[in-house]
Amino acid sequence: MTVPTFRFAPSPNGDLHLGHAYSALLNARMAGEAGGRFLLRMEDIDIERCTPDFERGILDDLTWLGLVWERPVRRQSEHFDDYSEALQRLVDEDLAYPAFMSRGEVRAWLTEEAPADWPRDPDGVPFYPSRDRHMAQRERDARISTGEGYSWRLDIKEALARVRGRPSWDETGMGPAGETGLVVGDPAAWGDVVIARKDVPGSYNLCVVVDDAIQGVTDVVRGRDLFHATAVHRLLQDLLGLPVPSYHHHDLILGEDGRKLSKSRRDTALRALREAGATAGDVARMIGL
Repeated sequence: MTVPTFRFAPSPNGDLHLGHAYSALLNARMAGEAGGRFLLRMEDIDIERCTPDFERGILDDLTWLGLVWERPVRRQSEHFDDYSEALQRLVDEDLAYPAFMSRGEVRAWLTEEAPADWPRDPDGVPFYPSRDRHMAQRERDARISTGEGYSWRLDIKEALARVRGRPSWDETGMGPAGETGLVVGDPAAWGDVVIARKDVPGSYNLCVVVDDAIQGVTDVVRGRDLFHATAVHRLLQDLLGLPVPSYHHHDLILGEDGRKLSKSRRDTALRALREAGATAGDVARMIGL
């Protein structure tokens, strides 16, 4: 019998804020109601911005909130081999290609060459031009051997041709437009997404699905800002033969200006609230839990 398994997966690149508290507490509550497991994962694959000090701060904040999670904590930085294996499968099946255009080159192309109606992804970022997609293998190898920078991108068109229909998922929460129940995603809306970089064998999109599969996560509970990205995650799960969890996208805690909270805003940081004398109960009331 499958045990319901939930996880809270912050990135230790700043202090947790009220939005993180909402997600962590909601995951723990839903795990308890389901008689399941509650896991903590550190998404620290960005080894330049993520630090041990921030991780210690996260652990302190979650303990202060009264949360208890299973040990050990999974840290992405300790599992590069898992992501490398998944990436290599996609590369071997001609579903990923090295993309060499720098951000500056992409900006120049968009300014000088791109059509006025060039598509943008759900986050508003212009699609990658994808002209590296059909580069000869000999040229790819030569450019990589010289140490040129590149990232690995998913060939979204080819990937969709390998799966049966558009990926779907069971949504127990709600998307931005009220989507719930069986949701059919649109991975093509993201273009050729980054799935790894030259020196890091995975991006968020790839690592999150590998981690969830390895940890046996059955229920992904996270903010509504990641709703549309679920289409890419579902596609990668289908391509890699990974199990499919159910998804629950919850409301975001917004600032007084109506915008999503940021780790750079000190006034909503849990550490600042704790140091100012707030209690865990105060936080729960502030976020409606």
